[in-house]
Amino acid sequence: MLLQRNKLGSVRPPKRCRSDMDNTSTSDIVIINGNSHPDLANMVAERMGLKNGGCSVFHKSNRETIVEISDSVRGKDIYIIQTGTKDANNNIMELLIMAYACKTSSARSIVGVIPYLPYSKQCKMRKRGCIVSKLLAKMMCTSGLTHIITMDLHQKEIQGFFDIPVDNLRASPFLLQYIQESIPDYRNSVIVARNPGVAKKANSYAERLRLGLAVIHGEQKEAESDEVDGRYSPPPTSSRTRTTSVSVGVPEHPVKVKPPLTIVGDVNGRIAIMVDDLIDDVMSFVAAAEMLKENGACKIYVLATHGLLSSDAPRLLEESVIDEIVVTNTIPHEIQKLQCHKIKTIDISILIAEAIRRIHNKESMSYLFRNVTLED
Repeated sequence: MLLQRNKLGSVRPPKRCRSDMDNTSTSDIVIINGNSHPDLANMVAERMGLKNGGCSVFHKSNRETIVEISDSVRGKDIYIIQTGTKDANNNIMELLIMAYACKTSSARSIVGVIPYLPYSKQCKMRKRGCIVSKLLAKMMCTSGLTHIITMDLHQKEIQGFFDIPVDNLRASPFLLQYIQESIPDYRNSVIVARNPGVAKKANSYAERLRLGLAVIHGEQKEAESDEVDGRYSPPPTSSRTRTTSVSVGVPEHPVKVKPPLTIVGDVNGRIAIMVDDLIDDVMSFVAAAEMLKENGACKIYVLATHGLLSSDAPRLLEESVIDEIVVTNTIPHEIQKLQCHKIKTIDISILIAEAIRRIHNKESMSYLFRNVTLED
C-alpha cells in the first residue's frame, strides 16, 4: 500500500472507500443471547443481516451457570439480548455472567438489550422491604454493561437507578397500529384504564386515537399498603425500661376505605380496550372485563407490551369474557398461546434492530421517540 505525503512532508494514510467502512462497521457488531428468548435474538440478527454470535449458556448439575463465548470479542461492540421471563433469577444471572465474560475479554462496549426488565415492579419502598430495581441496576453496571436498551419500563424513573445510559423504547406505535388496522369499527371504541394508576397511559392512547376514556375505580382486594405488617404494634414494655407511648400527640392516618368497583365513563354499546404495560396476574383484568360486560360493552380487548401470563393465566383468560389479548413478543409465550387461542402477538424485533443500528452508528435516537409525551 502506497503512502502519500502532504506539502509539509508528513505521511498521510490513504483514504478508505465507503464499502470498506461499512464492512468494518458491520464486523464490529456481535450479537449474543442467553436462554430467555433465542427466537427474538435470531429475528433481530436476521433483520440486521448478521448471524448470532457463538455464545453457549448452560447449567451444571448443581445449577451453576456456565458461559462459553467461542468467537473473539476483543475491541468489538457486544449486544446481549436477554429478556425477563418467569425464570427471572436465572435470566439475570445469565445476563450478568455474559456481560462480565465480555468485559474480561476486552470488549469495547457491552450493551444489554433487555426488552422486559425483571423486578421492574419492585421499584418502590414497601413495608420493611427494599427497592430491588435499584439493586439490580447496580449489579448490571458492575458486571460491565455500558448501555441498556429496554422497553416500556413499569416506571420511567427506574432509568435513574442506572449509572449508564438507558434507552426506554416504546411499543405504543405498534399497539396503536393494531387498533387501527385489526379492530373492526375501532371508532366506536373507548379506552379503559382498569385502575387510576393506568389512567395516564390510557389517556395517551385515547388522545392519539381521538377516542373516549373510561376509568375503573375501586378495588376488590385489600391493597398491599394496607396489609398489617406489625409496624402499628406498640413497642415492647419491660419493668426495667421506661417507655413513652409514641401515639401521644401524633395524629393517626385515617383508615382507607376503598369503594366497590365503579366505572367513570360510558361503555354501553362500545368496544372496550384496556391498555397496560404488563399482563401477569390476570385476575384484575378478568374482574374489570366482567364489570365492563355488565355495563353494556359489546366487545372487550386487552392490549399490553409484556405478556408474562404466569400461573394459570391462559386458562382464566380463555374462560373469561375478554374477546382478545394482544401482547408483543418481548417475552416468549408460545406455550400460553396453545392454551388460550385469544392471545395475539405483535413482533417488535424491527424496533430493537433499529435501536441497535442507531447506537452502533452513533446516530440520534430521537427519531424512535418522536411525538412521545410525558404520559407515554
